[in-house]
Amino acid sequence: SFGLTTLRSRHVKVEGESRIRFDFRGKSGTEHHIDLRNRKLAAIVRRCQGLPGQELFQYLDDEGQPQSVGSTEVNAYLKEISGEDFTAKDFRTWAGTVMAAMALQAQEVFENKSQAKKNLKDAISAVAKVLGNTPAVCRKCYVHPAVLESYLDGNLIEGLKKQTEETLAESLSDLRSEEAAVLSFLREKLAKKS
Repeated sequence: SFGLTTLRSRHVKVEGESRIRFDFRGKSGTEHHIDLRNRKLAAIVRRCQGLPGQELFQYLDDEGQPQSVGSTEVNAYLKEISGEDFTAKDFRTWAGTVMAAMALQAQEVFENKSQAKKNLKDAISAVAKVLGNTPAVCRKCYVHPAVLESYLDGNLIEGLKKQTEETLAESLSDLRSEEAAVLSFLREKLAKKS
């Protein structure tokens, strides 16, 4: 199986100036077919493919030798640019958590626990599809449990509405409105637990 840092040049095709297609088998044998349109990324991928060797993401060191870009380098870069101890998995978990909260918020209000569990299952399945994971892995690894618990308790939607209103005034300008709402919601939930 392959992931971002282990992709081979054969797993990606760049067409024209901006179209990129990734085709590879990931964890659990999941086939991934990802189409992107981004001129800058296409140019970077094309340059990487021009380097010697099979690995896609690599660079030439000071001696001109190709060096792989692995998870260690990615995580070091994320730490350097953010000033925090974030990893690539943290970003994936954040994306999964926000998507799950938004998917659950879009569901109709549930009448009973059975309907709530079905809504939860549908939301997790939708997020898993986007992340390219199984629903079980998605739920266990990529969605913060406070979002799921709050939905089942019946206070997620009201909590997100309240947090959206409150955080619009906060200076979380680098986040999309739904991200700011989920962040504030989780901060409040976690503060109550500690």
